[in-house]
Amino acid sequence: MTTRTIKVDNLARVEGEGALDLTIERGKVTAANLRIFEPPRFFEALLRGRGFAELPDIVARICGICPVAYQTSASQAVEDAFGVTVDGQLRPLRRLLYCGEWIGSHALHVVMLHAPDFLGFPDAIRMAEKYGDAVRRGLALKKAGNALMALLGGREVHPVNVRPGGFYRVPTKADLVPIREELARARDLAFDQVRWVAGFTFPEFEQDYEFVAMCCPDEYPIAQGRLTSNCGIDIDIADYDDVFEERQVEHSTALHSMVRQRGAYLVGPLARYALNRHRLPHSVRSLAGEVGLATACTNPFRSIVVRALEIAFACEEALTLIADYEPPDRPAVPIEPRAGVGFGCTEAPRGICWHRYEFNSEGTIVSARIVPPTSQNQPRIEADLAAVAAPLASEPDEIIRARCELAIRNYDPCISCSTHFLNLSVHRT
Repeated sequence: MTTRTIKVDNLARVEGEGALDLTIERGKVTAANLRIFEPPRFFEALLRGRGFAELPDIVARICGICPVAYQTSASQAVEDAFGVTVDGQLRPLRRLLYCGEWIGSHALHVVMLHAPDFLGFPDAIRMAEKYGDAVRRGLALKKAGNALMALLGGREVHPVNVRPGGFYRVPTKADLVPIREELARARDLAFDQVRWVAGFTFPEFEQDYEFVAMCCPDEYPIAQGRLTSNCGIDIDIADYDDVFEERQVEHSTALHSMVRQRGAYLVGPLARYALNRHRLPHSVRSLAGEVGLATACTNPFRSIVVRALEIAFACEEALTLIADYEPPDRPAVPIEPRAGVGFGCTEAPRGICWHRYEFNSEGTIVSARIVPPTSQNQPRIEADLAAVAAPLASEPDEIIRARCELAIRNYDPCISCSTHFLNLSVHRT
């Protein structure tokens, strides 16, 4: 029997450290394992015994790219457990902060990490020699997203202005004037960027996905909603465990999330777009039609187009939120702790980020559970890798390796976030 094993020991241009093992037997792909070997960081364990007020600042350290996702989901869980409702201008202010994270994270991935694949360059630095304007445009978008994060969050990375119930400080209307002008320029750049990436050449590769995303009646989902799918899921976030389960696999320090009795699913831009396209502003829907995006996109290689489209949306949404902004009477809703369990879930740039915490009567964390987006996508990534590699099985290793790396970057995996928790079994004789 002829067996080929293709190993990519270190995946380049993804967040975190991972590898790929591909096994081909008698010309057929028999295994595709996305191997995550980055050590678990045990955030869920170190949160035990900490006070609820510390939670947003601690979980922000899980990810340097999408800390707002962790802060917002955790804050929602605290408010859920203690019976607090965040309303008025505080809610859109959270959404505005989240727009900054979407713009910055998506811009980084689209231009610096993913576009070089389609244009035949090893990295964005080499790509800039021929596509300097595109790289400068991407950096300008990243800068605009960072500026919004710094203004509302106190700094660009690991914001320090978020707390359960709201913020420590809220901006005045005058504070938002400079960022409004920068976002207006960013919106124009974002629209141009969508047209640019839509002109790339994409492999033919359509898949039958179960898309899972949050849905909210009146808005494109970011920081609230029910969990839904195109296969019939429609649940409150508190019922997550009734529908989804996590499994440990030997080759990964990240747990794999599955739909119970069904299997892999996909979260992130493709899922949000498929389930919520009709909730995008008219200008963004028109742009989607202009670049040939149908009501759903099932080719993961075109995820770069949808991700760019979400940058345009986030710029448009941020400008709308700023135009409607009136400073709230207080920066946060007061919180009185009590014993209970709370849930939070928001749409990180890469997909849903689900949290569950149990608190005692003093507001101390008794237990914590965090399910990040990449853990949810990992089984789906492996299934797609096997399908991508199958027709290339007779090609040289370097061709298969390049196509698989391109496929992995379709999902913008955040491997550092996905490192979760390992069940340790010791067998002694």
